[in-house]
Amino acid sequence: MDAGVPIKQPVAGISIGMVKEGDKYALLTDIIGDEDHFGDMDFKIAGTQKGITGIQLDLKIDGINEEIMRKTLEQARKARLELLRSMLTEIRRPRKEISMLAPRIETVKIDPEKIGLLIGPGGKNIRQLQEDTGTQIDISDDGTVTIAASKGTGAEDAKARIEAMTEEVRVGRVYNGTVIAIKDFGAFVEIAPGKDGLCHISELSNGFVKNVGDVVKIGDKLEVKVIAVDEQNRVKLSRKALLPDAEEEKAKDDDDSEEEEDLSFDD
Repeated sequence: MDAGVPIKQPVAGISIGMVKEGDKYALLTDIIGDEDHFGDMDFKIAGTQKGITGIQLDLKIDGINEEIMRKTLEQARKARLELLRSMLTEIRRPRKEISMLAPRIETVKIDPEKIGLLIGPGGKNIRQLQEDTGTQIDISDDGTVTIAASKGTGAEDAKARIEAMTEEVRVGRVYNGTVIAIKDFGAFVEIAPGKDGLCHISELSNGFVKNVGDVVKIGDKLEVKVIAVDEQNRVKLSRKALLPDAEEEKAKDDDDSEEEEDLSFDD
């Protein structure tokens, strides 16, 4: 649950042991194992608060009757619920998002005609992508791309890059690009292999920018938003569109101040 695995119910397990002599017997609630060595029964029962999910029984005697079975299941139910209460005290439900530290496999479907673009000459593009994101990428003939990563951040980064590389540039889409050229009127940003756009000087910052080089330099990573694509497929980008304006910053500062006041305590 802490990793964000969406289970329906947590499961706990308990072992009920038994020591029997003649018609007399005692049931032992135990998770250590002594009764398994010294006793006559080791009845392992696992389940949720709603029911049993698995059982496993070891016996050193000829068998057990219905009375022993019923008492064992009831004793195990009480113990299981106590364990589940302790577990749910620590975490009530699965995290909404899978932990970025958890390994995962992502899939994305691309146009089969774009497979060559993704692979690149001699496999250059796919090798670079795997190296940059720390992932293993496999491509099927139907355009299904499977991304395996030891961490979620790498898988998401690789997926975003693949989509940026193989999809048509759309207005409103955000890219993590690289500045490849600087001109007096703006910066050219590569948003995917073979795809670049112009971020005009007026779109670099909220305030006035005198020189493009004051904000970005060649090789800088830049998050930009597509604001237009003209009839000649020239892409216009904006960094300013992703920056909070002065009024939003002020409002955020005011909210932070109010939160700090709410969290303060009088002696």
